[in-house]
Amino acid sequence: SYAYYSVQHILRELWSGWCFRYMHATGATFVFILTYLHILRGLNYSYSYLPLSWITGLIIFLISIVTAFMGYVLPWGQMSFWGATVITNLLYFIPGLVSWICGGYTISDPTLKRFFVLHFIFPFIALCIVFIHIFFLHLQGSSNPLGYDTALKIPFYPSLLCLDIKGFNNVLVLFLAQSLFGILPLAHPDNAIVVDRYVTPLHIVPEWYFLPFYAMLKTIPNKTAGLLVMIASLQLLFLLAEQRNLTSLIQFKFAFGAREYSVPTIWFICSFYALLWIGCQLPQSIFILYGRLFIILFFFSGFFTLVQSRKVHYDYSSQANI
Repeated sequence: SYAYYSVQHILRELWSGWCFRYMHATGATFVFILTYLHILRGLNYSYSYLPLSWITGLIIFLISIVTAFMGYVLPWGQMSFWGATVITNLLYFIPGLVSWICGGYTISDPTLKRFFVLHFIFPFIALCIVFIHIFFLHLQGSSNPLGYDTALKIPFYPSLLCLDIKGFNNVLVLFLAQSLFGILPLAHPDNAIVVDRYVTPLHIVPEWYFLPFYAMLKTIPNKTAGLLVMIASLQLLFLLAEQRNLTSLIQFKFAFGAREYSVPTIWFICSFYALLWIGCQLPQSIFILYGRLFIILFFFSGFFTLVQSRKVHYDYSSQANI
C-alpha cells in the first residue's frame, strides 16, 4: 500500500503535486493520441513503403505500450492491480515466465520495484529509437518527397515550420485544458481505491489506449488464443512494410486506383476503432459477437490492403531524369 499512499501524498501534500501527477497522466494520453494519428496518417498515405522508418516507428509504439502498462500499475489502485493480474496471467503458457516478471506468484512489491525501474528506463530507449527513426526518414531528404536522385528539391521551409508551430500550439492548449480542468474523464474511478485482493471490480478496464488489444483478449474465450491474436494484430502492422517494391522511389497510384485502394484501408482503420469501443463495454454476448466480427474484418482488411497495394501502384521512375 506504500505505492498507493505515496501517490496520495503527492496529490494532497506536495506543492502543485496534483498538477504534476495529472500532467504526467495526460501526457501519456496525448502521446498515444498523437501516435495513433501518426500511424493513421501513415496508413492513409502509404508511408509503409519506407520499411525502415515504418518498422522503427512500430518499435517505438510497442515500447510506448509496455512503458504505459508498467506506469499504469505503479499507483497500486484497484483497477491497476487487477488489470496487471489479467495481463501477466496471459503469459502462463511459458513455464516460470509469470514468476520471473512479477518476482513471485502474484503482483506484489517486487513487481512494483521492477516496473518502476523499467518505466524510467524504457522512455530513454524509445528516445534513441526516435533518432534512428528520424535518420531513416531523412535518408532521401525531408525536402525530397519524390525520392529522386536529383539536386532539384521542393522547399518546405518556412511553411512546414509554421504548420508545426501551429500544431504544437493547438496540442498544448488541449493538453493544459485536460490537465488542469479534466474535460474528459479518462481514468477509471475504481483506480482511486486502494488494492483489495479479495474484491474483483465489476468490470476490469485498462486505459483507453489499450482497449483495442484488450477487446481481442476479452472476446476470445481461450487466453492463449487471445494473446496470439493480439500478437498477430501487431505483426500485421509490421507486415505492411513488405508492400514496398524493389526501388527507393515513392510509388504513386492511379486516380481511380487510389479510391479502390482506400476502401480496405478505411475498413482496417474503422475495425480498429470499433475494437477500441468494444474493449470498454461489458463482456455481454452481443459485444463478444461484434468483437469477433471486427477482429475478422481487421485481419481481412489488413491482408487485403497488403495485396491490393501491389496492384494499384504505378511507378513514375521514367520521370526521374527530368
